Amino acid sequence: MSDTTHTKRHRPKHKGSATLFKNPFLEKLTKTHIALPLSIFTVISVALIYYGIIEKGFTTPQIILLFFAGMFVFTFIEYIVHRYLYHIKPHEHQDETDTFSYKVHGVHHDYPKDKQRLAMPPIIALVLATFFFILYRAIMGDFVFGFLAGFLMGYTIYLCIHYSVHIFTVPDNFLKTLWHHHAVHHYRQPDRAFGVSSPLWDYIFGTMPNLINQENTKSGEFIDDNK
Repeated sequence: MSDTTHTKRHRPKHKGSATLFKNPFLEKLTKTHIALPLSIFTVISVALIYYGIIEKGFTTPQIILLFFAGMFVFTFIEYIVHRYLYHIKPHEHQDETDTFSYKVHGVHHDYPKDKQRLAMPPIIALVLATFFFILYRAIMGDFVFGFLAGFLMGYTIYLCIHYSVHIFTVPDNFLKTLWHHHAVHHYRQPDRAFGVSSPLWDYIFGTMPNLINQENTKSGEFIDDNK
């Protein structure tokens, strides 16, 4: 197992929620209803597209190209953050539950069905969105309006997928691959299967799960085990 993985400490709990902060205000900030970030970032994406077309004069084909480029780049950022930031190993003798990575992600491995912690708190997400706007604007100028719209919509789609695979039963269609892929990450091999919205980067960087364990997880443990 990779030495960067530490979130799977024991069998996940499918009921209840962890307390991350004693301060009730800080604790409340760690939770959100999934509809809030979905609504916020969909509106922002639409506004960016509107501004890019109406105010900056981009054509529809240009906006579409930039939009899908942004979505594609998001899948890469999602993979990198999940693998190298969320699963970073704590220092020796450090209490894992006090680490940054545990508070932002490890708790999700302990309570994977906690609906209020299946998305990043909107305040933090908005700060990060502002950072990416400044970064991409410096790199690509006005092209940022189409590109960031796709990037943020990529995040929105990621949230929809992540919420769905944890809350809803496995669909009987092509999307079930995403359910099984993420189940392997949570229940069999937390040092693999880092892609949530797509397994593409797992293929590219060699972190696809072992096929035997992947087949074992298809038994339904991810969905039906409520212990």
